[in-house]
Amino acid sequence: MSRNVPRSEVQIDTGAGPLEGFLALPAGGQSLVLFAHGSGSSRFSPRNTMVAGALNTAGIGTLLFDLLTADEHRIDEFTREYRFDIDLLTRRLVDALDWVKAGPETKDLHLGLFGSSTGAAAALMAAAERPHWGGGGGIAGRAPGPGG
Repeated sequence: MSRNVPRSEVQIDTGAGPLEGFLALPAGGQSLVLFAHGSGSSRFSPRNTMVAGALNTAGIGTLLFDLLTADEHRIDEFTREYRFDIDLLTRRLVDALDWVKAGPETKDLHLGLFGSSTGAAAALMAAAERPHWGGGGGIAGRAPGPGG
């Protein structure tokens, strides 16, 4: 069964600037999964977009968003100084959790976190910082390729 789930562009405020994202809320959904991309990935990740689509089809909302501001992303493309800063990524994920809990459409939803690579570490740390929200978690790893 396929659902046509509307997706809106959102901005999550942080002290360093906005984080860009896509929020998809299926009608009647009671849950929302926040995606924490890892190692320089973004809200456009094909793998996470595919997983989000499957969740949306199942009636689960998704928030795909960048953990870095646009300025940080431009710097990180050359220096890679932000993509491995787990404390920074955790703060951004906590900012997103706070934004979700303040939103009129999202404040009452059950939350889950889905992270891969450095995003998985940030998801675990963010869940520890917001344990009273009772979020479930998921961690995705990358299967080793031919080289290991």
